[in-house]
Amino acid sequence: MDLKQIHDLIKVVNKSNIGEISIEDKDGKVTIKQKEEHVTVSSVPATTYAAAPVAAQAPSAVTPAAAAAPVATNFLTIKSPMIGTFYRRASPDKPLMAEEGTAVAVGKVVCIIEAMKLFNEIESEVKGTIVKILVDDASPVEYDQPLFLVQPE
Repeated sequence: MDLKQIHDLIKVVNKSNIGEISIEDKDGKVTIKQKEEHVTVSSVPATTYAAAPVAAQAPSAVTPAAAAAPVATNFLTIKSPMIGTFYRRASPDKPLMAEEGTAVAVGKVVCIIEAMKLFNEIESEVKGTIVKILVDDASPVEYDQPLFLVQPE
């Protein structure tokens, strides 16, 4: 499928109420999805790969994230709202946003998480004092991963 045909398909999708269209030929597969006002085009070569078998992990193995997270019932947790890279500073020459012993209020920026080249300020949703920082600076974080332990006021 050539570029002109793909452009024609995009025009057809934009003018219609079609949400998604997929076309596959000998050269590959083209999928066009319409979301509100945006059109996304993705092209995949028509090559298939066999999935490699995955070895089962021993049930007694402890993951590092589970071992590093201390369990405290009287502390509140500030968790990551997204997947990305955790930063404690806005830039290398700026001061730390939050340290152990720092008082935080609702809406205070405590860190930045970079996701897809966007730097997202993470605000505290609790009021209290940070007692433990659970993630190293410039480390990858997962969705809902605990970042800080806070002693509530």
